[in-house]
Amino acid sequence: MSSQGKQYEYLEHTADIKFRAYGRTLEEVFENSALAMFNVIINTEKVSGNTPKEIYLRSPDLESLLVDWLSELLYVFEVDEIVFREFRVEKISEEDGEYSITAKALGEEFYPESHPFETEIKAVTYNQLEITKTDEGWKAQIVVDI
Repeated sequence: MSSQGKQYEYLEHTADIKFRAYGRTLEEVFENSALAMFNVIINTEKVSGNTPKEIYLRSPDLESLLVDWLSELLYVFEVDEIVFREFRVEKISEEDGEYSITAKALGEEFYPESHPFETEIKAVTYNQLEITKTDEGWKAQIVVDI
């Protein structure tokens, strides 16, 4: 964990939600970005992790990979109605100028009565998107459209 042990923090932003995620590794910052995003939607502590979802994606650059990763998780939530509580990024790699992610998200079926809905996220945006290597590891800044 970096930035004084924080996984993520929410930042001021008009009309949308902006957050910054931290990690010692690139994989960890992707995990914490997903955790921050899902905690906007629901309280992830009330979700069990008994439904795994394998995810593999390829993107032209790191920023696109982060947006694609979060967008894919949002898509699975909306279409398959699965809410997630834990994210395990096995590997992020670069090959032939493209980046890929191999990961598993753990969650359960979404039931409105047991998962109070907090905020609807319409999309993950490229607005003010940043992924930065820091002295402690990595940080990412993401804005989601609500």
